Amino acid sequence: MEKHTSLTLFEGKQVRKRWFNEEWWFVAIDIICVLTESKDPSGYLKDMRRRDEGFAQGWGQIATPLPIQTGGGIQNLNCVSIKGAFRLIQSIPSSKVELFKQWLAQVGYERIQEIENPELAQKRMKDLYRQKGYSDSWIEKRVRGIAIRDELTDEWKKRNVGAEREYAILTAEISKATFGMTPSEYKEFKSLKKENLRDHMTDLELIFTMLGEAATTEIAKNKNTQRFVANKEAAKEGGGVAGSARKDLEYKSGKKVVTSENYISQLEQKKRISKNST
Repeated sequence: MEKHTSLTLFEGKQVRKRWFNEEWWFVAIDIICVLTESKDPSGYLKDMRRRDEGFAQGWGQIATPLPIQTGGGIQNLNCVSIKGAFRLIQSIPSSKVELFKQWLAQVGYERIQEIENPELAQKRMKDLYRQKGYSDSWIEKRVRGIAIRDELTDEWKKRNVGAEREYAILTAEISKATFGMTPSEYKEFKSLKKENLRDHMTDLELIFTMLGEAATTEIAKNKNTQRFVANKEAAKEGGGVAGSARKDLEYKSGKKVVTSENYISQLEQKKRISKNST
């Protein structure tokens, strides 16, 4: 899904978005969160629809359920286009509304630039990771991993594999063969909820993720696998290649590749070290 989904930041808070009908659509409850700081954005949205009759009647035309990665896996969440977001924020009494309107306009403008020059999208993504404190070496692996993932999903598409649901199943097979855990189990192991798992992987975890997906792509090509069942077997085999390499490294280095650490815990550790050194 990474080819079509992403997140962006407004005043340091995440807003999930998905590419749909040739434009970005934003998760409605994320907009509620950044403008109201409500602890129950779903309940806040329901209250808005009760208060604003016109908004409630037009909600079906404003919002569209789209598959979004969540802490519980891929779920359909109500999303709004930039136009729909403007209608949504009209009903939110917040001092941030005008700033958010400007932010939406900038996001739309940047997307037009990225269509004309795809390198800009990659540069902006790298800048975003740097702002969050990631190292350049980690960022390069993350960007390369996204490219390898895109190659894999493109290959699945060519081989008549169904869309997101079957992609998620095949991805789980690769992950289980590579690390001994499905992505959902891996997130739980790292104490993650809504966060993107790969954003919380170490360099080695990213490398073995790439190996498993690249190997799966190569096996699918060479065996000319068609449809879901055959590609599920290829996913197991590709993940098995990475899994064997991981176990070999762990045996020879004496250290586990899979770690419960995540970027949040690493950041907090850096803060504590910095505080103690001052």
